Amino acid sequence: MGTPDFSLPTLEKLYKSNHHIQLVITQPDRPKGRGLESSHSPVKKFAVEKGLPVLQPEKCSNPEIINILKNLDSDIFIIVAFGQILKQNLLELPRFFCMNLHSSLLPKYRGAAPINWAIINGETETGVTTMKMDTGLDTGDILLSSKLKIKLDDDAHSLHSNLACKGASLVLETLDKLDAGKLEPTPQDSSLVSCAPKLKKEDGLINWDESALKIHNRVRGLSPWPGAFSFLGSRRFRICKTKTSAADPADQPGSIIRLADRGIEVGTGDGRIIVTELQPEGKKRMYAKNFLAGNKLCSGDKFNVKPRL
Repeated sequence: MGTPDFSLPTLEKLYKSNHHIQLVITQPDRPKGRGLESSHSPVKKFAVEKGLPVLQPEKCSNPEIINILKNLDSDIFIIVAFGQILKQNLLELPRFFCMNLHSSLLPKYRGAAPINWAIINGETETGVTTMKMDTGLDTGDILLSSKLKIKLDDDAHSLHSNLACKGASLVLETLDKLDAGKLEPTPQDSSLVSCAPKLKKEDGLINWDESALKIHNRVRGLSPWPGAFSFLGSRRFRICKTKTSAADPADQPGSIIRLADRGIEVGTGDGRIIVTELQPEGKKRMYAKNFLAGNKLCSGDKFNVKPRL
């Protein structure tokens, strides 16, 4: 069971393994793009290409779906970024259990956006975890976990790709240990729990009173979606890529200090942010150097949390 790009490496590895895939379940096709044409999920595209049977229920808990899954007499259900909450009547169907791949080192960062919040919070390490599912939100017993360093130039997109590949290998390792009778589920330590709630567009609003490092981590953690943003005069700008730099005691948070080829230097509560790539509202993403070639900015102009008319 899976839907987006994050699910795909696991399905690919399972397909190439000696395990038998009885059924692929993914979310129903959704309208996409300006024409709102029906679009297949990455998982469905792969499954159809390889001739794997596909099911796309609106709700897996519906009695007719439960009956189909019950008749499969499966050993295990593998869930990777599926997008539906699974109820007890489904969790109890496979011979062994339902296994979920989660993109954090549980019990840290339970929830919908663990990759993003790990970067936003300045973590230097994250990972993937396979767990035995229960009806709670990422609360099941841990099966296996694997760590991954968060590099200084990682953003949510690059880390997402790396964790998807690492997670696929961990799923296969978990299955191998299960086959060998060497899998030992471990209850999660409730004292170490942290949460990673679903992202909202307003999470991207930059508070220039924060330190340059915190702002830089927010920009990285919210790329590509929902994106960090701020206002310059009446214009909304998405801040796509940044660096940090030392500050001068006279710097004012949000004020443009210097305009240079390397980027737009902006004061913060502690340190400077160098905006190297940005996207004006309604325009394409561009390097700061290219933006400055066609737009007049001055030292002293100020980014704000609200547009100034």
